[in-house]
Amino acid sequence: MRTLMTWNPYRELTNWHRDIDDLFRRLLSEEAGSESPAGYQPVMEAFEKDGHYVVRADLPGVDPKEVEVSVLNDTLTIKGERKRSNDVNEKNYRYSETVYGSFERRFSLPAGVDTEKITAKFENGVIEVAVPLPQAATVKRIPIESDPAQRKQIKAA
Repeated sequence: MRTLMTWNPYRELTNWHRDIDDLFRRLLSEEAGSESPAGYQPVMEAFEKDGHYVVRADLPGVDPKEVEVSVLNDTLTIKGERKRSNDVNEKNYRYSETVYGSFERRFSLPAGVDTEKITAKFENGVIEVAVPLPQAATVKRIPIESDPAQRKQIKAA
């Protein structure tokens, strides 16, 4: 016996959208020699921690020898390449969402950074670059003073 299900047009549109995206991805990747037309773009994050400007990039499957970190004129550049493994023949693939190719990402650094003190480490498929911030670039909190009459009203409430 069959069960009746409520028709959900959004599910239909989502499935159709995914199928169209997959079709274009396959067509474009075949034309580009099995490389992604947009190239590989690693997921990155940048933040300040303990007086350092830290940049992290997820590079799963990338050989650390294929990654280059450089600084030129207050611009940090991380570039490299994610190469396809030779252990699987292209004819044997049934499905793949993995993207391969060269990448290059750039970040502006604060003026006055001592480039000799920049460090980079690669661990578990993640590269982390730590740039010591100059004293002028660190955040200093400024206390906010308020009107004494307002302070009395706040305390009374």
